[in-house]
Amino acid sequence: MSISSSMNAGVAGLSANANKLATISDNIANSSTNGYKRAQTEFYAMVIGSSSTKYTAGGVRTTATRVIDERGPLVSTSNATDIAISGRGFLPVTTLSAIEAGGALPFQMTTTGSFSPNAAGYLTTASGHVLMGWAADSTGSIGTQSRDTTSGLTPVRVLTNQVVGSPTTQLTLAANLPATSTEAGATGTVETQVIEYYDNLGKTKTLSVNYIPTVPATGESNTWTVEIYDDAQGGALVGTYDLVFDDSRTGGGRLLSVTTIAGGPYDPATGLMSIDVASGPLTINLGVPGQADGMTQLSDGFAPVAVTRDGAPSGTLTGVEVDASGKLYGTYSNGLTRLLYQIPVVDVPNVNGLQALGSQTYAVSQDSGAFFLWDAGAGPTGEMLGYASEGSAVDVATELTQMIQTQRAYSSNAKVIQTVDEMLQETTNLKR
Repeated sequence: MSISSSMNAGVAGLSANANKLATISDNIANSSTNGYKRAQTEFYAMVIGSSSTKYTAGGVRTTATRVIDERGPLVSTSNATDIAISGRGFLPVTTLSAIEAGGALPFQMTTTGSFSPNAAGYLTTASGHVLMGWAADSTGSIGTQSRDTTSGLTPVRVLTNQVVGSPTTQLTLAANLPATSTEAGATGTVETQVIEYYDNLGKTKTLSVNYIPTVPATGESNTWTVEIYDDAQGGALVGTYDLVFDDSRTGGGRLLSVTTIAGGPYDPATGLMSIDVASGPLTINLGVPGQADGMTQLSDGFAPVAVTRDGAPSGTLTGVEVDASGKLYGTYSNGLTRLLYQIPVVDVPNVNGLQALGSQTYAVSQDSGAFFLWDAGAGPTGEMLGYASEGSAVDVATELTQMIQTQRAYSSNAKVIQTVDEMLQETTNLKR
């Protein structure tokens, strides 16, 4: 009968509003939880067969969902590995327990995380989730990675006791040679320059460069012979080149030509030549003929203007930082910066269809659709931010308002039950 359906509807209303109060209380409790996504309860009316002369109350049912696509405010921090995303997308993570167990690594996602190296060097949150990424090789290359599988992802591990060095592979010579040394009657003084470079083990080695003037019987030769010796090979001669300088009004003092006597050939288009030192090939830039930079011959003084080189001695890791594209770089005490990992951004077609797990993490489900790994800032995804965390997506004022509304709705449903009970009592009293 209709009066009993009213009782059932009232009970359903109590249950529904109790469910809503549960989500509200959870939201308020997590209003300061970084990365928390608001839960909400949606109400659905239940319809039971009725007619124009008789109505049967069907009551109400609820479903609880999590609004994962809502973003909380971004908050600046002082930790370089506090990471958030300024837009759509998730960070790939796994669990520390799975790494320690040595089994298959579960693939999970989060929108933000406060990561720091644990005892083993894994970038881990306080809840035990480890950041994942594509590891760079020794040359700093990520290579081609699968975008729709996790096959290339590995836990990000930063070893603070890691020692690295970088060998010197390129070197630029710039010096002024005295023009008076190539005149007839000059003493033929050899000018010497000692240049440091780094070998494959980060050790400092030296090249000795001798500049030998060609002294003519008459006039000026404007010619020098450059001999390069590698001290790492016991002072072996590794390159000999003849340099001729221009003495014209427009190009006076500039390099005119270079002739290779021994060593790698000189390329006049680039100004480069290559010699073989103990650690491997070393490219030297002498300058392009006719250009003002590089080697010159002016006046009467020898002046090594500048020597630039790549490479670095051995150094220890001092810190890591992530850039907007998701590249994680390590900085070292020797001034070297090296790419360690590329952190992709995970995206799915239906964000709200993800399965919610603990500690603000999520897993792919049938409702969410398959994931894809983007470079941060590419496609629909946002850029990656270091020194940042995403705050809770909860608005406490809104939740308190809904709590008052829920309380009143609960009281109203309780009043319905009380009224039905009184009516049933009246019906019972009719037979007395």
